[in-house]
Amino acid sequence: QVQLQESGPGLVKPSQTLSLTCTVSGGSITTNYYFWSWIRQPPGKGLEWMGAIAYSGSTYYSPSLKSRTPISRDTSKNQFTLQLSSVPPADTAVYYCARGHVLGSNDSWGQGPQVTVSS
Repeated sequence: QVQLQESGPGLVKPSQTLSLTCTVSGGSITTNYYFWSWIRQPPGKGLEWMGAIAYSGSTYYSPSLKSRTPISRDTSKNQFTLQLSSVPPADTAVYYCARGHVLGSNDSWGQGPQVTVSS
């Protein structure tokens, strides 16, 4: 059974870059035909899909965040990473990594750490 685990800072200062890594176990991120996504939930709001990297290495992004959220992967470590640049306090949220066969539909999720943007 695949497991996903997010890692990264719990507190980031405004204007800094937030980097989050998802480590996958029990399955390979290159296995056909999965998409590996980043999703967040700000306080009091719904889930927001941010972007994904496919088994092939192709990337897909939310149009509203595309320029700020490059997603990369390290297949030797079975990890994929989100970088969110120039963060404002509004980027405070619980950040999840997830796996699915279809973009926007996920069958496995990480626990989702809280990330706070504050000075």
